Amino acid sequence: MKKIIALLVVIAASVLAIWLMGRQPPAQVLLHTVARGTVEKTVSNTRAGTVEACRRSKLSMPSGGRVDTLLVDEGDHVESGQVLLSLWNKDRLAMQSQASARLQSARHSAEQICVEAENAAREATRLDTLLARKLASREAAELGRTKAQSSGFACQAARDEAKVAQANLDVNSVLLEETFLRAPFAGIVAKINGEIGEYVTPSPPGVATPPAVDLIDYSCLYVTAPIDEVDAGELHPGLPARVSLDAFRGETFAGSLDRIAPYVLDLEKQARTVEIDVVFDDPAVRERLLVGYSADIDIILETHADVLRIPTEAVMENDQVYRYNRSSGTLELVSIEAGLRNWNFTEVTGNLEAGDEIVLSLDVPGLAEGLEVVPRDD
Repeated sequence: MKKIIALLVVIAASVLAIWLMGRQPPAQVLLHTVARGTVEKTVSNTRAGTVEACRRSKLSMPSGGRVDTLLVDEGDHVESGQVLLSLWNKDRLAMQSQASARLQSARHSAEQICVEAENAAREATRLDTLLARKLASREAAELGRTKAQSSGFACQAARDEAKVAQANLDVNSVLLEETFLRAPFAGIVAKINGEIGEYVTPSPPGVATPPAVDLIDYSCLYVTAPIDEVDAGELHPGLPARVSLDAFRGETFAGSLDRIAPYVLDLEKQARTVEIDVVFDDPAVRERLLVGYSADIDIILETHADVLRIPTEAVMENDQVYRYNRSSGTLELVSIEAGLRNWNFTEVTGNLEAGDEIVLSLDVPGLAEGLEVVPRDD
């Protein structure tokens, strides 16, 4: 009998060992404790936005020529009207000098002719006076008036010639000015295309050529980004915004919605979008940013402060979450009542309380009601 009992004990122990060896250990899950905080209703960009300057000019020469002087370097700060580069222009300098000399000659000639016209007018007046006193003949008086009138026309013609000479000088001055590239506003030289001795040409219509100088005004920066057309109807200028940039991980910048494009972009193989512009609230931000940085925008439509919230990543379809029962070590499937939500947080208005623990790691295989799990520390 004792041998039978011993045999049964050995068999039971073997069965138990085999069962324990085949049993899967409890799944490890990452938990989140439900707490209170702020939840916002937001609209976000569909593709990466870009930091842009309010003024940026890709400057080209109005006429072709060989670069003679290059007066700035990339990264230089320049003032409005400052010469950035100039083309070889000795021929135009000579033409301007010639036009200036012709103008001086025309003015002097006009002065001489007009002085003679004044004398002729005085002589005609003197002869008319003598004629009235019968001290001069009628023929002499008429000849004096004719000469005075002719001299007056000659004076006017000489003055007109001086005006033509002035216009010719103006034309040559304009032609000379075309050999200089000036900054239309104060800014930073971002790029220079060309070196001394190289030939530059203006961009013909419909043909894009590299600009001679790329000038950026850093005194005003904004972010432009596309949003889905379905969200555009909720937006209006002045809404608060939050900007995040890849260059400053974990940091956000306050801004406000400045412009909503009056049209929808219909790009092939892409959803229809509307371009929006957001300006920074703090002008000092421009000292840290570079034009061309990629950026993301959250336009804040509504804010609920001090409400119960959970990470949106923990919410499944039909607004369900897995709550962890610490006393039993198992999961409970809970349908929550949700309020505002965004990509980060979802407001909970019912069926969860502060202090409840919910599962964040929904990618763990086999999650189900009643499953025994073990909290994981990350």
